[in-house]
Amino acid sequence: MTTTLTKPEPHDAAPTAPRVRRPRSARAGGQMHGGPIAYVILAVFTFGSLFPLVWTAIAASRDNQRLAQTPPPFWFGSNLFKNLDIAWNDANLGKAFVNTTIVAGTSAATIVFLSTIAGFAFAKLRFRGRGAMMLIVIGTMMVPPQLSIIPLYMMVAKLEWTDQLQAVILPSLVSAFGVFFMRQYLIQALPDEIIEAARVDGASSWRVVWHVVFPAARPAMAVLGMLMFVQTWNDFLWPFLVLSQTGNPTVQVAVAGLGRGYTPDQSLIMAGALLGTLPLLLVFAIFGKQIVGGIMQGAVKG
Repeated sequence: MTTTLTKPEPHDAAPTAPRVRRPRSARAGGQMHGGPIAYVILAVFTFGSLFPLVWTAIAASRDNQRLAQTPPPFWFGSNLFKNLDIAWNDANLGKAFVNTTIVAGTSAATIVFLSTIAGFAFAKLRFRGRGAMMLIVIGTMMVPPQLSIIPLYMMVAKLEWTDQLQAVILPSLVSAFGVFFMRQYLIQALPDEIIEAARVDGASSWRVVWHVVFPAARPAMAVLGMLMFVQTWNDFLWPFLVLSQTGNPTVQVAVAGLGRGYTPDQSLIMAGALLGTLPLLLVFAIFGKQIVGGIMQGAVKG
């Protein structure tokens, strides 16, 4: 008697799940690529951001008569360097650049230093009245700065500081926005364990600030310094009230002097505005990569 062996049927095997292919943009370590709509939106925003600067350069290269015509010019003329030279000499922009650099640099550095210390105190230290004091700091941001112009001018006049740079520097050495900005950053970027470890090692409060807080807050300090430098550089109202165009003007005060006369020369005003903008573009071109890199580094650490 013989026995016949039979092969199991294929349907007895367990079914296998279909293999799902992950999209290329979602793979681990891969970069996401935007579509055509994203590029169009970016192009529109880039054009909108650059158009005022390009238009300023176009207007500075024309004469006043051509700017008054309709439609206005949309391409460069031949008077750019001539108008820049006239604006530079007529408004004494050389001295104005030095004054504005001193004012903006001193104010930005002091604001960053004081705001980092105050932001650390509000973020990590425990003391009575901390919440109320923080609300007062935030509340000062809601007060229009124009309300303090009259008493501040009376104080400056009593100190005989009119037409002197300290009249512009001292009122801008503290920023409520800077304190709030640094507080919000240090809450996330500076763990309490690092501070406690430094105190266990015997570090004093100042050593904690210098060796722990400042290195951790470096990305935010760079961003705040850039914002405060640009804000102080572009400030017009208060310097216009306390500084003269022939004494110690800042850039904005000096450029405002180009508009005097019965018929202001708009091409010279645009040339002065272009000269006043170039240092800010130069600063960002030099330090922009470091600032953006610092922001990304701080975001990864947080």
